[in-house]
Amino acid sequence: MERLLIKLCDSSPDKPFPLWESGSVGHCFTQLVLNSLAHVLLALTSACYLGTPRYPGSIAPCSPGWRLRLVASFLLSVLPLFDLFPAAIPSKTVPGPLGLEVLAGGISTIAWITHSLALWVLARSHSRLSRGPLIMALIALLPAPAMVLTLLWHCQQGTLLTPLQLAPLFRLCFVILQLTMLLAYLLGWAAPGGQRQTSFWASDSLLSEPQRPEVTEDGESWLSRFFYMWLAPLLTRGARGQLHQPQDTCLLPYRLQTAYLARLFRAHWKERAKLWLVLYGAFGQRYLALGLLKLAGTLLGFSGPLLLSLLVGFLENEREPLSQGILYAMGLAGGAVLGALLQNQYGYELRKVALQARGAVLGALYHKTLQLGPSRPSAGEAVNLLGTDSERLLNFASSFHEAWGLPLQLSITLYLLYQQVGLAFLGGLGLALLLVPLNKVIATRILAKNQAMLQHKDARVKLMTELLCGIRVIKFCGWEQTLSSRVQKYRAQELQQLRVIKYLDAACVYLWAALPVVISIVIFITYVLMGHELTATKVFTALALVGMLILPLNNFPWVINGLLEAKVSLERLQHFLDLPDHDPQAYYSPDPPTEPLTVLELHEAVFSWDPIGTGLETFISHLEVKKGSLVGIVGKVGCGKSSLLAAVSGELHRLSGQITIVGRLEGFGLATQEPWIQFATIRDNILFGKAFDAHLYWKVLEACALHDDLAILPDGDQTEVGEKGVTLSGGQRARIALARAVYQENKLYLLDDPLAAVDADVANHLLHKCILGILGHTTRLLCTHRTEYLEQADVVLLLEGGRILQAGPPSEILPLVQVAPDAQAEDVQKTESAAPQAWKPEKESEEPKDVGPSPSRLLQEEGKKEGAVAFHVYQAYWKAVGGWLSLAILLFLLLMQGTRNAADWWLSHWISQLKMAGNDSQELWQLPSHEPSLPSPQLLLFSPGGLFAPVSPWPRATPNSSLDVQFYLTVYGSIASANSIFTLLRAILFATGILQAAATLHQRLLHRILRAPVTFFDSTPTGRILNRFSSDVACADDSLPFVLNILLANAVGLLGLLAVLGSGLPWLLLLLPPLGALYYSIQRHYRASSRELRRLSSLTLSPLYTHLSESLAGLSIIRASRASCRFEEENEKLLELNQRCQFASSACQQWLDIRLQLMGATVVSAIAIIALIQHYQHLANPGLVGLSLSYALSLTGLLSGLVSSFTQTETMMVSVERLEEYSCDLPSEPQGQQIQVGVGWLSQGHVEFQDVVLAYRPGLPNALDGVTFDVLPGEKIGIVGRTGSGKSSLLLVLFRLVEPSAGHIFLDGVDTSLLGLSDLRSQLAIIPQEPFLFSGTVRENLDPLGRHEDEVLWQALEDCHLSEVITPLGGLDGELGEGGRHLSLGQRQLLCLARALLTDAKILCIDEATASVDQKTDQLLQQTICNRFATKTVLTIAHRLNTILNSDRVLVLQAGRVAELDTPAALRSRPYSLFQQLLQNSQQ
Repeated sequence: MERLLIKLCDSSPDKPFPLWESGSVGHCFTQLVLNSLAHVLLALTSACYLGTPRYPGSIAPCSPGWRLRLVASFLLSVLPLFDLFPAAIPSKTVPGPLGLEVLAGGISTIAWITHSLALWVLARSHSRLSRGPLIMALIALLPAPAMVLTLLWHCQQGTLLTPLQLAPLFRLCFVILQLTMLLAYLLGWAAPGGQRQTSFWASDSLLSEPQRPEVTEDGESWLSRFFYMWLAPLLTRGARGQLHQPQDTCLLPYRLQTAYLARLFRAHWKERAKLWLVLYGAFGQRYLALGLLKLAGTLLGFSGPLLLSLLVGFLENEREPLSQGILYAMGLAGGAVLGALLQNQYGYELRKVALQARGAVLGALYHKTLQLGPSRPSAGEAVNLLGTDSERLLNFASSFHEAWGLPLQLSITLYLLYQQVGLAFLGGLGLALLLVPLNKVIATRILAKNQAMLQHKDARVKLMTELLCGIRVIKFCGWEQTLSSRVQKYRAQELQQLRVIKYLDAACVYLWAALPVVISIVIFITYVLMGHELTATKVFTALALVGMLILPLNNFPWVINGLLEAKVSLERLQHFLDLPDHDPQAYYSPDPPTEPLTVLELHEAVFSWDPIGTGLETFISHLEVKKGSLVGIVGKVGCGKSSLLAAVSGELHRLSGQITIVGRLEGFGLATQEPWIQFATIRDNILFGKAFDAHLYWKVLEACALHDDLAILPDGDQTEVGEKGVTLSGGQRARIALARAVYQENKLYLLDDPLAAVDADVANHLLHKCILGILGHTTRLLCTHRTEYLEQADVVLLLEGGRILQAGPPSEILPLVQVAPDAQAEDVQKTESAAPQAWKPEKESEEPKDVGPSPSRLLQEEGKKEGAVAFHVYQAYWKAVGGWLSLAILLFLLLMQGTRNAADWWLSHWISQLKMAGNDSQELWQLPSHEPSLPSPQLLLFSPGGLFAPVSPWPRATPNSSLDVQFYLTVYGSIASANSIFTLLRAILFATGILQAAATLHQRLLHRILRAPVTFFDSTPTGRILNRFSSDVACADDSLPFVLNILLANAVGLLGLLAVLGSGLPWLLLLLPPLGALYYSIQRHYRASSRELRRLSSLTLSPLYTHLSESLAGLSIIRASRASCRFEEENEKLLELNQRCQFASSACQQWLDIRLQLMGATVVSAIAIIALIQHYQHLANPGLVGLSLSYALSLTGLLSGLVSSFTQTETMMVSVERLEEYSCDLPSEPQGQQIQVGVGWLSQGHVEFQDVVLAYRPGLPNALDGVTFDVLPGEKIGIVGRTGSGKSSLLLVLFRLVEPSAGHIFLDGVDTSLLGLSDLRSQLAIIPQEPFLFSGTVRENLDPLGRHEDEVLWQALEDCHLSEVITPLGGLDGELGEGGRHLSLGQRQLLCLARALLTDAKILCIDEATASVDQKTDQLLQQTICNRFATKTVLTIAHRLNTILNSDRVLVLQAGRVAELDTPAALRSRPYSLFQQLLQNSQQ
């Protein structure tokens, strides 16, 4: 290098690179460093911006500032070329030799040409509206000092003095021109960007920052991509606390957008394809290419210690030229920077591929959900696939490359070990290989336990889903404790598996952590047995190398674990994707019907709910439905009416025969027996994605009798309804579902008992205005038990046992099913119940108001905490682990680190003793220069494996007595054994602690959720609560302990390092304050955004869960309405928002990582440069410098590890924060009891209401307004009234599901407000309007508390005419399926009635309990109720008026007040009584 400098600078050998000449800065230094280096930087920076995307609008002319900069930079690229002509003329007054000038001029020209091109690209991008990147302008000014120095040199040389020489004069003019152009460039930058533009982007720049469309990395420069400069606006918003919603994050790059991923996935997906092959086809090549980055990064990891070794060797040797040292220092700095960049880009690109796979898999899961046939998983299982399994599949991305990267690191280290101790290393390797089968056994057990754990988790989430759906009934019946213990039983089984997994993990980690020590000792014994003499040098060298094995050996179990977990989840996802699809082409016959006017034809068709036909089959020998006809379908409960409609809509398995529908591609109107309502406004529910047509909309509202209901809702048709319509009454839900079907304007309608849940006059209205009116021209299949409404049907089908028993005109068929023809006038059916609505005002307007959201909006946006995770969250986790256990974990952690430090100190002491003994040896300062390919002892001494070593190098082979070696080895072995024991204890205690925390957190959450009032469940989507029980619980169980473990290890590692650093080299501690301040500012800037992005990621998951559960529940309607595409688009939007948060979160993590890595590289480079300067001044101590560098390497690594693990822990703590939010902040039902009562305190059944007032929320009118009445023991009371009169509110107040605002309720003279809720509800019984059954056996559903014998249960089933239905299912131990889906709706209602028959409560409330039951069965049930509850008080909300007529008294409610209360006969005799009006309406 010196020879090259002498030739280039034309200098003397004494001073090859003169910094100072003739009282000025040396010209060679000016040209090479100040000029050429500045221009190289300019070229590199400018090249980074060559890929900037073009402006989206039409290209308007640039602003004057941009034009001036373009012209100036173009001229600056030309001037150095012209300058070469006078430089070529020989002259004593021209600075520098020609070679130097050509080099400098050439670099300048290339730099300014690159810069001109970059400016041209930026001028055509969106940067044209500003001044462009600031860094471009700053680096463009870097060559100015060199130009100024050249100008000063000319002034000193008197270039302008006579006699004038042309060559120097021209060169002076060119320097002045260059400076002028730089000044013009600066003016061009100072001029503002294009303010006169009126394009979209210009006007958009007036928007507030979060609203502006934010560019992601697409089209960004290399520089911006490498250092994540494009994240600056996002991080700034995070630091200002402006990240409030997902839209505040940056947009996704094109390759991560969900629409693109869905297209890519489907392009590779074939029927029954293997998921992993599809993912490989879509993303595999890019993913495997990342392996090259990983390989380069791994190899560069070894360059640091090797170059460090060479640098220390150089410092020890006085005779080596300085250029060698500079090369080593540059290599060390360059390797560190390049390694940091490669590792960072690898991590970032890997995460992007993982997000691509996640987006594709989640999209495919939802697409599959919409295609599912009748065999479907439960909502809980689907949610687990979405939450847990898709996340575990992502772990595969990093684990696969680590699976070959770690063995590679291992191999290189083992090769270096072989160079030290020869074949003796095979002894240690043999031991390591022996551990592999043991690890295989452990891994297999972990895999098996993982599968079992996921099954228990599925069962738990599934039960929670059902529990949340039926929370009202659970509270009515007081089953919280029973169902809570069922959930806890599943949780205990889940934790049992998790316990085994965690202890096996602890064993795995301990084995690999203890391995280096054991390997070392085995190697030494083998070495001695092979006949070699063991020296301290060999011991220390081998130990240092074995220390380098720790990382790959420690990480390997986690990698294998990640791969195994991914395999389990892959199999579960594959199983779901392989479920049979709903295939309309195969299901329906392509041939047209035999008759031209036939719309629907079935011939010899057999249908079943399961593919092999083991359950009840529906067999239709022949059925033809003519165009425009009304077909009534009747039959007793469970005869297959709903199954026939499901067969027509394609929701069953067709086992044989054929079914033909004309125009099926247009879809058909479907109103199911259980109305499916979305969590949206009433208008959105009715429109269901179709464009708003005002005329049609008002017609539909009128036909479905919804005007009056909308008039009393606070926001009219813009009122949001709860999930599944919980805030509406049964009748309102049924009519909204019917309105949705009618609004779709189909030609074929399948109506499953839409008249069941409405009172007589509404049913009449629906029949005449809707079914015979607006739908009069369509073909309709109508199932109903209310046979009086089928008199105008064209044909009636009578079903029994899944077969058509008889078909014919109404006059022939109806008499066969009606109870008594003359009773029709009085057989006024079910009055609609106004369930606990959050609104009950009088009518406000005649038409629904078209207004925006109001303060009474039901769905509250999900809360999101702001700022740092609060201290009380960490405190809660500490308490969940247990105070003493937490302290024990910390104690053993400190002892583990202390013994590790003691071992390092003992080794350094050993080497010091050796040096003192061998000071006279001639070999002491010999260097291994003849083995350049092998690492010298310094490599091992100063590598992180042996940090606390002596300051100076040690002899390569100094004889040492075996007695000494034995002594030192014994002490070392003792310390290592102690370390091993503390490590084991710490691993076991940590596993115990996190298991304790997992159990405690879930238990508290479940306990609080079950104590929450029903109003909380009305306004909170199930998906939001399930997200806590699924994702957040999984995070607290698994992800949080993993990162917390790393954080604790890093923290004590740093403490130990600082302790030894402070005692050994105190002056190095001076570096810590500035370094600490810098680290603190960076991590603080990062953490502000990281926390919010983690919260937003959790927040955007809930809508995905809710949407999936909702879609599964309403699949038949979505498909019948041909709305699958719209739902898929909606899912894409929700997924895109979640992916945006996930992407931003991982990009921020890499932003932090690259900065921490580069700061580490800077510190190492700085120490190396100082060392070179000291060496040049003959002040350097090689050992001290080597030790400093090794400390710098490990200190920065530990600090970066600490920051990233702390940040990750904090982001994971968000899950604990969300669990704590529900565990602590949820409103709770009143739990105390002011009086103690015995078990049978309610002995008579006397009910008294005194001035009871109820308002659901402040500001809303009273639902009950001063209600006062008295019910005598054993009295039968019928409760009637119009919609919204407060019938259901009476029951809610009686059971204290809502607390009255004023007044008192007395039961047997006891004030209910003084009782405990369990004491109160256990003495009351209810048959709810909606039957609630959960997954489990008939016995568990019938008798959840397990109080009755089998004979009693069978008797109850017999009384409800269910024994024939239950026997084929498997008797009392037969499974009912999710939500009791193995029974029809009517049969479910009967099972709920049987449940009530088993109660010994003195007061029974019946809320429209026989809605879906045929008339004959209903008559028998009424008889059963009369007989079984003869001595008990019965409050019946009126369903069929003939039942009310048999009551002792009738209570008529109007607008929340008692309007009338008397015997039915007395009320009928009053000419203007409200009861009489109700009777007259029903008879019309």
